[in-house]
Amino acid sequence: MNVVRLIARDELRLMARNRVAVIASVLMVLLTLVAVASSWAHQRGIADLRERHQHAAEEAFDGQPDRHPHRMVHYGTFIFRPLSALAAFDPGVDTFTGNSMFLEGHRQNTANFGDVNQSSLLVRFGQLTPAFVLQAVAPLLLIFLGYGAVARETERGTLRVLMMQGASRTQIVGGKLLALGTVALLLALPAIVGLVALAGQPGASALPMAVIVFGYTAWLLLWVLAIVLVSTLVRRSRDALLALIAIWAVMVVLLPRVAPSLAEAAVPLRNRLQTDVAIARDLRKLGDAHNPEDPTFARFKASVLERYGVTRVEDLPVNYKGLLAVEGERITSNLFNRYGSESYDAQGRQNAIAGAIGMISPAIALRSLSMAAAGTDFAAHRGFLEQAEAYRYSLVQRLNQLEADGVSYADDTAKDSGADRRKRVSADHWEAMPDFTYKAPTGATLAGRALPGLAIVLGWLAAAAALLALATRRLGERR
Repeated sequence: MNVVRLIARDELRLMARNRVAVIASVLMVLLTLVAVASSWAHQRGIADLRERHQHAAEEAFDGQPDRHPHRMVHYGTFIFRPLSALAAFDPGVDTFTGNSMFLEGHRQNTANFGDVNQSSLLVRFGQLTPAFVLQAVAPLLLIFLGYGAVARETERGTLRVLMMQGASRTQIVGGKLLALGTVALLLALPAIVGLVALAGQPGASALPMAVIVFGYTAWLLLWVLAIVLVSTLVRRSRDALLALIAIWAVMVVLLPRVAPSLAEAAVPLRNRLQTDVAIARDLRKLGDAHNPEDPTFARFKASVLERYGVTRVEDLPVNYKGLLAVEGERITSNLFNRYGSESYDAQGRQNAIAGAIGMISPAIALRSLSMAAAGTDFAAHRGFLEQAEAYRYSLVQRLNQLEADGVSYADDTAKDSGADRRKRVSADHWEAMPDFTYKAPTGATLAGRALPGLAIVLGWLAAAAALLALATRRLGERR
């Protein structure tokens, strides 16, 4: 039998004799299966709830009676973002950013009703998902299973015996790697099976799933190499265990928590209250559409009269108040978009800083890879917000134009008892308004967003392999 396989088989037999290791491995598999099942059920429940609420919101909007179009502008409607097909594997930022928006005229609202805000305090400590299990729990179990792989041989003096029997340093280390790598892949198998099961879901794409599987496989193999490397460098198993736990704590726990704080300190971001105050201040500078003496809208009025070749708004072939609403929405939306772009840019710079920290913590890079491929990262959330704003603006401007074309200026400004009835338009117009349809990123787009994180993880994997090769050359030398 091949020497490497013989050493690997002996290492696996030793692990199997360790009841604690066996029980921990079984619990790990069960934990992964529970994570897959619970996350799947949770995400399906959310998807069904969003679909029901979206249908109810559309029915409520379409079922409105004859109204003045501007009343419908303020009545507004709710929209809900559909879940990504891979959100059950890694929900990413979705649990924090919210999943629904209320769309209305003259305002850009934020997403609301994130799972963290709507669930128990336990959710705020992290939802049990397959991604979390593979990111944090699996490496810790591998550490306890393999910390003494080589150090134990050195400590007991059996390393020299193996070498005297003809086993080379490379074969010894290779056997340890093969054994621990086999365990790592077995631990990841339930999560991979659960991920593959998502392939049958609508909107699922094979390319981002392949990137996720490849990325997490590289992540676990990185830990296998790191564990054997540390075990090779030290002489005592206890020292290897302490060193590996310290590495895990810094890489998996500390740095991913510190990175967002460092990014926020480097690139401050306005909160919602500060943004609203700044927008209100700028809106006052832009002018008041309800003030006939306002310079901005006085110029607009003059341009409208000149365009239609009349001298009074009463003589216009369209309702001036509707045109005024169209212009006011255009101006305010441009202001909202400017503030939105500034916020997106700041958040993008924060993410770039956090990504740079990922160069010294592959756990950050892995999370970035996982969320990007699952379509649950900031880029996907931003895409939803931008599509929601485009839909909101189109809907409001359709209603404003309906006021300009469907309601006369005389009726719109009348104060008599029958004026309110004459200002209304048929309810058929509400049903004619298009519904919101979210366009999810393509599989190629999701996979492309995940490539930077994958490159960092693979870079760490290559570096660990190179260091282990160097350490293997000195294995068994007196220190």
